[in-house]
Amino acid sequence: MDGERPSFRTFRERLVARSKLIGTFVKTPTTHATEILGEVGYDFVVFDQEHAPLDAGVLDMMILGARASNVASIVRVPAADPALIQTALDCGATGVMVPHVSSPETARLIARACRYMGGTRGFANTTRAGGFGSVGFAEHKANQDRQVTCIAMIEDVEAVDRIDEILKVEGLDAIFIGRGDLTAALNAPSMNSPETMRIVEPIMAAARAANVPMVMLCPDRADAERMAELGASAFMVQSDHGFMRQAAAAALAQLRSL
Repeated sequence: MDGERPSFRTFRERLVARSKLIGTFVKTPTTHATEILGEVGYDFVVFDQEHAPLDAGVLDMMILGARASNVASIVRVPAADPALIQTALDCGATGVMVPHVSSPETARLIARACRYMGGTRGFANTTRAGGFGSVGFAEHKANQDRQVTCIAMIEDVEAVDRIDEILKVEGLDAIFIGRGDLTAALNAPSMNSPETMRIVEPIMAAARAANVPMVMLCPDRADAERMAELGASAFMVQSDHGFMRQAAAAALAQLRSL
């Protein structure tokens, strides 16, 4: 299957080109879920350090599993902290997804943390990302600046007022619209409810106008089709937890019906 699939190293290029990409969250501290998802054919996984117990050591192994399975690894770091971003990238992650980017100042901070040239990323080529020293200084910087993906999560109501400024930040590759957090903040009934979509649709319109790719978490195909119509090109579905629970519940129900 790997021979038929693009390399994980081309994820940023495909995202910017609006190729249809499908991914999921991974919350279980093991390489196994990621290896399975890569074998099945997912384009990317998002390792969830914000809402799951993934420390640096576990994350290092999960990124290794992703690279071995030819699936792009995006790390949802717990905060807009350049040190956290640097650790994920040095371990060889394909990119980062940063929560609660509600201002252009925060967007610039994370974009610069992802880049060597014109950015603030601390240099090290003796890491997995640098082939443990096998890649020279200039080549390592060029490779990383070309391949690393920076995704900002737009999930705060106050971000709406500054969305045009956020989308103009150089080095920001895409946005993920966090409908879950927006729904909770609005006290709306669901993430595709009219109340939530009244906030989400202007964000998506601004991203289309700014030519910035959008990543959306979708509960089902119908919602994904609607998000695609609004300009999304990368779609996330469930998580390894969700897949496990769904399959386990279905198997249990089958046997209990004997």
